[in-house]
Amino acid sequence: MATAVQVRDPRNCVPTQVWDREVRLLMRDHAMERDLAERIFSQAVAYLVASAECPGVRMGPSQAVDLGVHSFVLDSINYTEFCNQHAGRYIHHVPHLPGEDTQEPPALRDTVKVIQASGFEIDPELWTMKDAADCSQCHAGCTDSPNSGKR
Repeated sequence: MATAVQVRDPRNCVPTQVWDREVRLLMRDHAMERDLAERIFSQAVAYLVASAECPGVRMGPSQAVDLGVHSFVLDSINYTEFCNQHAGRYIHHVPHLPGEDTQEPPALRDTVKVIQASGFEIDPELWTMKDAADCSQCHAGCTDSPNSGKR
C-alpha cells in the first residue's frame, strides 16, 4: 500500500519578508513579472530543501530554477540562515565548466522525482528537460563531496 506524500508549500520554508525580498531581487535582476519570479523562487526553494533532505542524491536545477538559486545564494545572509535551518550546514552550489567533471550531469527527471517525493509540487514549465543548468547542489562537487579534489 502506497503512502501519500503530504504536499508542502515552499512559502512555509522561508520567512515572509525573505520570500518577498527574493522575489523582488529576481524581478529587479531579470526584468520579470512578479508571478514568474514567485514561481521560480518557489521551485528554487523546493529544490534546495529536497537537496538538503536528500544529501546523497545527485541533483541539479533547470536553467529557470537556477536563476532563483543563484539569486538566493547572492543574498548571502538570508541564504545562510535558510541553509542552517533546513540542512544544518551551508548548501553549496557548484557551477560546472565543460570538461571539468567526468560525471554525467544530474538528470532533471531524477531531480524532479526527488522534489516530488519530498512533498513539493513541480511547475513543469520551469523544469523542461532541454533546460538543464550546469550547476548542482553540494554533493556533486563541494568541499565535503568525493569530487572535492577535482576543482
